[in-house]
Amino acid sequence: MAVTLKKPADEPGKAWPAILIGLFVAFGGVLYGYDTGTISGILAMPYWLKTFSTSPDGTLSASEDSLIVSILSAGTFFGALAASPFGDLLGRRYGLMIATSVVFNFGVILQTAATSQPLFIAGRFFAGFGVGLVSALIPMYQSETAPKWIRGTIVGAYQLAITIGLFLAAIVNNSTKGRDDSGSYRIPIGVQFLWSLILVIGLIFLPETPRYLIKTDRYEEAAKSLGQLRRLPVDHPAIVEELNEVQANHLYEMSLGQASYVDCFKGTLGKRLLTGCLLQSLQQLTGVNFIFYYGTQYFQNAGFQNPFTIQIITNAVNIASTFPGLYLVEKLGRRNLLLMGAIGMCVCQYIVAITGTVSGTANLPAQRAAIAFVCIYIFFFASSWGPVAWVVTGELFPLKSRAKCLSMTTASNWLLNWAIAYATPYMVDADHANLQSKVFFVWGTFCFVCIAFVWFMIYETKGLSLEQVDELYGVVSQAWKSQSFHPQVQFADVDPDTQKDMSLAAIGAKQDGKRSVQHEETILAPVEKV
Repeated sequence: MAVTLKKPADEPGKAWPAILIGLFVAFGGVLYGYDTGTISGILAMPYWLKTFSTSPDGTLSASEDSLIVSILSAGTFFGALAASPFGDLLGRRYGLMIATSVVFNFGVILQTAATSQPLFIAGRFFAGFGVGLVSALIPMYQSETAPKWIRGTIVGAYQLAITIGLFLAAIVNNSTKGRDDSGSYRIPIGVQFLWSLILVIGLIFLPETPRYLIKTDRYEEAAKSLGQLRRLPVDHPAIVEELNEVQANHLYEMSLGQASYVDCFKGTLGKRLLTGCLLQSLQQLTGVNFIFYYGTQYFQNAGFQNPFTIQIITNAVNIASTFPGLYLVEKLGRRNLLLMGAIGMCVCQYIVAITGTVSGTANLPAQRAAIAFVCIYIFFFASSWGPVAWVVTGELFPLKSRAKCLSMTTASNWLLNWAIAYATPYMVDADHANLQSKVFFVWGTFCFVCIAFVWFMIYETKGLSLEQVDELYGVVSQAWKSQSFHPQVQFADVDPDTQKDMSLAAIGAKQDGKRSVQHEETILAPVEKV
């Protein structure tokens, strides 16, 4: 597996159409990032507090704060679970279009129209439901269309779009925070219609994924879609070979069992599902959304100078730091990059916790040191766990169960997202746990857990096709040995009826032996004398 971001010479066709399509679809991440980022600033706006607060002093209680922020994540949890029927029944493309244009926009309409908490909360739930659908369908679409040699970079671009959304939200919030009218919060919320419009219009012109079309027995449409992605005619040998391998792998997987939810928890598929769910859960437990959900409020309450400006700085660092991750995911690989990121995040979180606890946030040098290490922490997150969690989960699962498993791994992300969003006000509020800077000890400890998790659970999938990932998990039993794996199975040569009871290791050995014999016969074939 060559370490390069340049199209390999033996890759037929053009790469740029699939790359551009994958990068455009990643734009859906702006919906998630922007919606996440707006609430942090809106809850600190004087006019919004005056309009929506139910307390005489114009503040929010910890329970109100928790509910308003976390209800979005509750919606995304259910939306992610619903992504499986959306993706399998409607298709990856139409599923994305309906999730964005109908579900998400309905939530934005309710939030924009709201003048009291109940309608605002309902709007955040429905917007979250749409975001949950999109967050599962986008990595699915990208993984099923991207060339294997740059798939990690393309899927990782989804995280880049999330960071751009967060940054845009910080800028818009900072621009409207001083308005003494409903425009202070309605303008940031209403801007979301623009993001959804861009995504839906673009999807009108994009193809359905070839793998989904194979899954639904539409071979000719799959050939046309793949030909469009590779800029090759549908009867080109490379198109025929790739589709035959995808179809053969799907038939082999179906011969081993159906794609029910129960089957997702069995065998190596269950191991992959556990890996994906833990990876997405730990991504949230690193504490990144504490900064982006509650950062403005935390810095403001802790006495930091210019909390809105600090939020813009942290979002700018988040964007800039994602670019090295998009490069390194194909250079270092998924496993090494996640390991490096976990170590860096762990060190930074503990330094922030110790600095804030020992010196206090009122100390200006301590403030500056804490902000610096928060930014360094964001660098490690944004260049590793931010994008790579989506990359790995997008690659883990076979076609028959990809929608179901991806919906569950994404739902794990949102479940922890909700739990953290709901619990954080109680963790830092003076009337409850009052952890203040000590909360960073909690995130740092989970970052330490991330180090062990990567070592024992994350397989290296760089440079493998989605079908070869199936063989990887069928042959290699220990994650730390995965980097030496070399695929041997050609699924097009597997007979599902006679070989379904054989292990993939045995099938691979048999095929490799057959290829060796054929190679030797070719070399030893006598040359006729003239």
